[in-house]
Amino acid sequence: MADSRSLPTGFGELEVLAVGMVLLVEALAGLSLNSLTILSFCKNPELRTPSHLLVLSLALADSGISLNALVAATSSLLRRWPYGSGGCQAHGFQGFAAALASICNSAAIAWGSYHHYCTHSRLAWDTAVSLVLFVWLSSAFWAALPLLGWGHYDYEPLGTCCTLDYSRNFTSFLFTMAFFNFLLPLFITLTSYRLMEQKLGKTGHPQVPALIAKMMPTINAVNYALGSGMVHRGIWQCLLPKRSEQD
Repeated sequence: MADSRSLPTGFGELEVLAVGMVLLVEALAGLSLNSLTILSFCKNPELRTPSHLLVLSLALADSGISLNALVAATSSLLRRWPYGSGGCQAHGFQGFAAALASICNSAAIAWGSYHHYCTHSRLAWDTAVSLVLFVWLSSAFWAALPLLGWGHYDYEPLGTCCTLDYSRNFTSFLFTMAFFNFLLPLFITLTSYRLMEQKLGKTGHPQVPALIAKMMPTINAVNYALGSGMVHRGIWQCLLPKRSEQD
C-alpha cells in the first residue's frame, strides 16, 4: 500500500504547480457545468424523464471525476500527498469508480437513444433505473477489486494523486477490466449510433460526443448543459425564462 512521500526526482516545484493549476481549472469547470445539469434535472419537470435520468447519472459520474481532480489539484498545489496511504487507496477507488461509471453511462445513453429513435417507444422508468443501478454497482465492483488484491492503487509518477497501478503484474485484471469496461461499452456506443444512422437514413459520422470526451469530463458537461442532439432541449435553455413560440 502506498505511503505519503515527497516529490520524485526529476520534477520541479514549478512543474507540479502548473499541473495543479490545470487540474484546478478543469475540476472547477467540470463541477460547475455538471452541477448545472443536475440542477436543471431537479428544477425542470420537463427534464425528469427516464432518458434524462441517464444523462443525470452521467453528470454525477463526471462530477465524481472532477472531485477526484480537485483532490489531485490540492495536493499538487501543496507539492505533496497529505492524506496518507489510506487516502491514496480511497482516492484511487473513487476516481476509478467514477471513470468507469462515466464510460458505462455513455454506453447506456447511446442505447437509450437507439431505443427511442429506432423502436419509437419511450424508455420506461424501471428500465432506466435498472440501467443506472447496474452501471454504478458494476463500476463499484470493478473499482473495489484492487482493494481486495486483484489489481492495485498507487501513486502516479508525480506523487500527488493515486490511480490504478499499471506497472505491476496484474495483466489478468487489466485485460478483463478493459474488455468489460472499455471495449464492450465502446461496441455498444458505436453500434447504437451506427444503427440509428442507418435507421434514420442520415449521412456522415454518427454522433458519439460522450465517449470521445471521457478524458475530459468538462466536455460532457458542456455537451449536455448547453445542448446536444441527444437532449432534445438544451438544459441551459431550460434555466432561462420561457420565450414565446415565435422567438
